[in-house]
Amino acid sequence: MARINYYAEGVTQPRLRKRILAQWIADVAERYGKQVGEISYLFCDDEYILKTNREFLDHDYYTDIITFDTTEGDTIGGDLLISLDTVRSNALSIGTRYAEELHRVIIHGILHLCGLK
Repeated sequence: MARINYYAEGVTQPRLRKRILAQWIADVAERYGKQVGEISYLFCDDEYILKTNREFLDHDYYTDIITFDTTEGDTIGGDLLISLDTVRSNALSIGTRYAEELHRVIIHGILHLCGLK
């Protein structure tokens, strides 16, 4: 059964159309022959994601998303950390709206859970 949770650490949680987003996530997963299990998004700042990158992945750099995959069989699941600072700076650098870039990163994580690198 699909369950998508949203949390924030050190940032204001972005306003999301959660029902529409849940359907989009399910549609993307279905395209890859997957179904949605339990997914948790944690929105954070650059310093939080850098600390997590160093602690768990031995990477010393900022990133827009870190995906901890708990997928079992055809049911995708995991914890996805998204740095809203990096999402905002990426949106500015590529000339797109913040909301559009945030949605791209949200689905980017789902694609990781579906097996894409």
